[in-house]
Amino acid sequence: MIEVRNLTKRYGDVIAIRDISFTAASGQILGLLGPNGAGKTTTMRVITGFVPATSGTVKVAGYDIFDDSFEVRKRIGYLPESPPLYNDMTVMAYLRFVGRIRGIAKAELGDSVDRVLRTCGLAEVPDRVIGHLSKGFRQRVGLAQALVHNPGVLVLDEPTLGLDPRQIIEIRRLIQELSGERTVILSTHILPEVTQLCEKVVIINEGRIAVEDTLANLTQDMALEQVFLRYITKEQVEERPVLEEATA
Repeated sequence: MIEVRNLTKRYGDVIAIRDISFTAASGQILGLLGPNGAGKTTTMRVITGFVPATSGTVKVAGYDIFDDSFEVRKRIGYLPESPPLYNDMTVMAYLRFVGRIRGIAKAELGDSVDRVLRTCGLAEVPDRVIGHLSKGFRQRVGLAQALVHNPGVLVLDEPTLGLDPRQIIEIRRLIQELSGERTVILSTHILPEVTQLCEKVVIINEGRIAVEDTLANLTQDMALEQVFLRYITKEQVEERPVLEEATA
C-alpha cells in the first residue's frame, strides 16, 4: 500500500532525512520510532504531501505522491501532532467543513460525517464547540477529520501525546479498530504503544533508517526498549538483562 524509496529532504544546508526507504503493507500498522529530531515528522509530512521531497519517491496504492498528488491525498488521512482544529466551530460544522474540502459530494456528506461521529465516539457531542471539549475529545475530532473521506491510509503523529491514562487507552483501542481495512503509520515515543498496536517497526536515527522489520522478529530475543537502544545509541544492550536480574 505504501512504498517509500530513497527519500531525501533538505532544508537549506540541513538534511532532515537522507535516503529513507521502507514499505507498509495493506492493513498493517507500522510504528515509526526515533529520538527527537530523527526525521519522523518530516517523513510523515512528505508522505502526506504537506511538504515536497528533495529527491526520492513515495507511492500510495500505486500512485506517486509527486506525479499524482491529488489521487494520493484522496487516499490518506493525516493527524499531525497538533490537530488542525477550529476551536470556535462545533464538531458537526467542522467535520462538514473538512468533508467539503475533501471533495465529498453534498449528497454523501451527511452520511460521511455521521459515520465518523459514531466511529470516533463523538455521537454525543456533535453540537459542542470544539474549544470547550477535553483534550481527549479534541483528539477524537482530529481523528474524525482524518477519516471523514474514508481513506485507505491513516498517518498519525503522536496521537496520544498529552492525554491522561484513560484517554490513552481509548485512543489506542480506536486505532486498533481502525486498522485491518486501513494501513496505519503511527509515530510515537511510547514504546509500549508500539508493542500493543504495531505489526512492523521502522526506527529512524539521524535522518536515516536504522532498522525495518516486523515487531515479532525484532523482539524475539529482547524487549523493544533494548532494540531501540541498540539502534539509537552505542549502549551494549546485551548486558541489560544481567543488570535487570541483579536489581530484581
